[in-house]
Amino acid sequence: MQQEKFTQQRLDAMKIAPGAYKAMAALQTYVDGSGLERPLLYLVQMRASQINGCAFCIAMHSQEARKAGESDERMLMLDAWREAPLYSARERAALAWTEAVTRISETHAPDAVYDEVRRHFSEKEIVDLTAAVVAINGWNRASIAFRATPHVTGARIAA
Repeated sequence: MQQEKFTQQRLDAMKIAPGAYKAMAALQTYVDGSGLERPLLYLVQMRASQINGCAFCIAMHSQEARKAGESDERMLMLDAWREAPLYSARERAALAWTEAVTRISETHAPDAVYDEVRRHFSEKEIVDLTAAVVAINGWNRASIAFRATPHVTGARIAA
């Protein structure tokens, strides 16, 4: 598949179909109020967005995470979380689950990954974590499909 050059936003989905946006936002509101740790949610959002290649969501969630005190080192190493000693066992279980659910057509959420997430999360937390992964995957797909422009600071444009 040939990669396209960055293009302008195709349409403003929130403006055109506010009901769809409201429904997605309701799921996100549930996730945000679920009680899962905010730093964990940022890691989940960024990792799914990396897998999906969503520049808009990577930029947004990394900026939010940084403002909340997340280190640049942990964010930069996120793509290699298995090899980096920067994440707790709970975070590792969440990241593995995030990858399995994001790549559901390939992985079918393996039992070994589920068993590991069960060691670190209650049943309700697993449902909430799964809802977080579902939400960010929805946001990624909409942002990519409509070419949402990432809000970045200090960006350099290559000639």
